[in-house]
Order: sequence, then structure tokens, then C-alpha cells
Amino acid sequence: MEDNIFLKEQKPITLDTYLQYSKDGRENLGDQLPVFVYRMLEFSLKEELRQRFGKDTQIEVFRSAGRKAGDYFARNFLNLELPMDEFVNELQTKMQELGIGVLRIEDIDEESGRIILTVAEDADCSGLPILGETVCNYDEGFIAGILSLYSGRPYQAIEVDCWATGGRSCRFDAHVNE
Repeated sequence: MEDNIFLKEQKPITLDTYLQYSKDGRENLGDQLPVFVYRMLEFSLKEELRQRFGKDTQIEVFRSAGRKAGDYFARNFLNLELPMDEFVNELQTKMQELGIGVLRIEDIDEESGRIILTVAEDADCSGLPILGETVCNYDEGFIAGILSLYSGRPYQAIEVDCWATGGRSCRFDAHVNE
């Protein structure tokens, strides 16, 4: 492809760039789409990554992408200055408003930073058949990204229960990874 003179001074394309879309681009269809369409994208990517690079790499790529999205989400949609209880309330509200899922906190150990949380009606897996493995690796990263940015500490989140393993909500064990 020939060099485009209008793009010579363009900065590198990042997640921020892609998410600065104009709503005018979908004036008839709007900004909503069915979970099925989201899952087609997510699970076709997962399948392709597994086939090309193996399951471990696929999981790491999805966690990493989720972490970037969680960081973006926290920076752009949440007030990072709020005390923990108000922050969690705002996060719950935003996740539900955007159809991401219904967040509930089961336990918080503020001293260690460990948080056990659930996400019901998760866009990734709610309603899937039992597959015998957790599938919400993107959500693991998303949660870790949000908590890391909010706390200033490096979080890791691991899914311990999933709709795809027979649960009716996804449960995550989030902890500081130092």
C-alpha cells in the first residue's frame, strides 16, 4: 500500500484510538448489539488462537487484552478517587448499565487486598452449555486491570467458578500479585 500523505504525522493506533468512534457511524443501528454477535467474535478468536498457538497462549492473550480493556474502562468510566465502597457501587452500576454483568462482592480483605467477587449474567458465558473449563479469561484480565488501576497495586484475578463449569455465576478470586 502506498504511503498516505495525510497519515504521515499520525500517532500509533492504540485501544484509545479505536474506542473514539463517532456514534454517527451507526446512526440507524446504534451502539448496541446482541450478546451472540459479541460471542461470535470472542469465541472465534479464542478458537483461532488455540489452534495456532495453544491453549496457554490463548488464555494469556485474552487475559492481557482484558487487562488493557479494564484499565481503559477504569480510566474513562470510573472515579478512581472514591473510597472503596463507593467505587464498588459505581463499578456495579456501570457494569450493569453497559450489559457487562451483575457484579457482587462476596468478601474483601482490605489488608491483603484479596477480593472474592461474582459476575452474574456475564456477557462471556451465561447460558453456555457445561464445557468442563472456565472460559472467562478476558474477564479475569478486565477485573485485574480495573483493580490494579484503582489500587495502584498489581492485581491478578482467577476465575474459580463459571457458567461453563456448572455455576450460575462467575466467581473470581482477585489478589495482589507481588
